Amino acid sequence: MRNLHSLTSSSPLRFLSRRLQFSSRAPTLRPTSLRPIAMAASLKDNRLTSIADSIRVIPDFPKPGVMFQDITTLLLDPKAFKDTIDLFVERYKDKDIKVVAGIEARGFIFGAPIALAIGAKFVPLRKPKKLPGEVISEEYSLEYGTDIMEMHVGAVQSGDRVLIIDDLVATGGTLGAAVKLIERVGAEVVECACVIELPELKGRERLGDRPLFVLIEAEGI
Repeated sequence: MRNLHSLTSSSPLRFLSRRLQFSSRAPTLRPTSLRPIAMAASLKDNRLTSIADSIRVIPDFPKPGVMFQDITTLLLDPKAFKDTIDLFVERYKDKDIKVVAGIEARGFIFGAPIALAIGAKFVPLRKPKKLPGEVISEEYSLEYGTDIMEMHVGAVQSGDRVLIIDDLVATGGTLGAAVKLIERVGAEVVECACVIELPELKGRERLGDRPLFVLIEAEGI
């Protein structure tokens, strides 16, 4: 049974997906917590449902206690993959986006086709020592230690309107670093966008007043 709630321009549409139980011998089952969440009036419920249903959740990966949101099963479903790209394209095609910046590595999968569809250039944001030539770097904190994100010098210009894409937002550290990297060169971050959000980890708070758009919430993680 799915419950639909009324949608206004300022409040998201939320509906519950079907409840599923885990078996210790069947780690491919989806948990009860995946639910589609539409944050724009143009989004269609049936597309969001198929996207949520295509995402596999692996318990205790890569370490005990982690519920890994596996989008590789979404990529195996051409319709769900296309629907995912289409929903983002519909949102951003008329927003004068000049750059789509994809975060390594799964942000590349979604960012590149979105950039092509809306007529923007695609810029990869990569881990250290992955990009040849001159780069600009941003260090950010992890749960244990730090990491670095890099971008080619000159790839993003001052005044560019930029969309940042990743597959998932958890604590927001990676997205936050991407925002800082883009803004350091004088560009404008129009929005950050992810397929999945883990809201209990409060990643939105690390983005400050930058808007975040997501398709799926995974709760209870």
